[in-house]
Amino acid sequence: MAEMTPRERFIAALEHRPIPGRVPHFELVFFLTMEAFGKVHPLHRSYHQWDQMSESERRLHRSEMADIYIMTAERYEHDAIFIHPNPNTLEETFRLIDLIRARTGDRYFIMMHGDATYSIPSGEQMEEWCAWLYENLDEAKAEADRRVDEMLEKAERLRRHGGLDGFALCADYCFNTGPFLSPRMFKQVVAPYLKRLIAGQRELGFYVIKHTDGNIMPILDDLVEANPHALHSLDPQAGVDIAEVKRLVGDRVTLIGNVNCGLLNSGTDEEVIASVHYALQHGMPGGGYIFSTSNCIYTGMPLERYELMLEIWRQEGNYPE
Repeated sequence: MAEMTPRERFIAALEHRPIPGRVPHFELVFFLTMEAFGKVHPLHRSYHQWDQMSESERRLHRSEMADIYIMTAERYEHDAIFIHPNPNTLEETFRLIDLIRARTGDRYFIMMHGDATYSIPSGEQMEEWCAWLYENLDEAKAEADRRVDEMLEKAERLRRHGGLDGFALCADYCFNTGPFLSPRMFKQVVAPYLKRLIAGQRELGFYVIKHTDGNIMPILDDLVEANPHALHSLDPQAGVDIAEVKRLVGDRVTLIGNVNCGLLNSGTDEEVIASVHYALQHGMPGGGYIFSTSNCIYTGMPLERYELMLEIWRQEGNYPE
């Protein structure tokens, strides 16, 4: 039997199929590219003068961004690449996908952000947005529909272009204490539109991962009923226990997570190792699991802590061959 590619392994996990060998792994973002490779992460580049660049300058930027994603996947054994096109236009997205595919073929699963649902508003906008929502509920629902329509139109263009495998829906719904919206309001202005968005993306042939930080337990059933292939990140800093989520919904949705990012940043080595043990111990049984942190590898995190996490994963995150 031929060895599975990282992309094939990632898809198998999303489909709850058995996988021999190591549990798939990826991160939504690996921001430590300067420390790892001496290169600025694509999202940290300012392209205010993009329109003034010569085409040769643009080609150099595109090429280096593609290389950064590929180097990250190769060095840290990511089965999937989450791209962040910059500038964030559809045309530049096409070019970035094409560059990665030209250099790696179908080796990696490629995804990008694809959410259109309401998320937690910024602190500056929160009071005004909440007042608008409660005073203009019908308008808010119409706007939610419009946003889903717009995202599905974009998804259709991406399908026609080819090369993209799926979307990660990155609208955050929850604080550590629970959902920003009450479960009753969530069912009105988010859940139906999330379900329609995921159904449309799946119908176009894409895999869909739903990401949200925070305490998702009061809306867990709503998230699963929206029918994503996977949930990310099962935030332990918000009290989300991967063992409990696995027991409740692990037969219905793939779980991605959930090594504690806070411990990676400020805990002891022993605490990091214990968090890795716990995620693997409770995520792996029965399949339908992808290993990752509980958020991403963010700026300021010690790189050696991520490398420690991966060392334990390589030793213990393996199914029988």
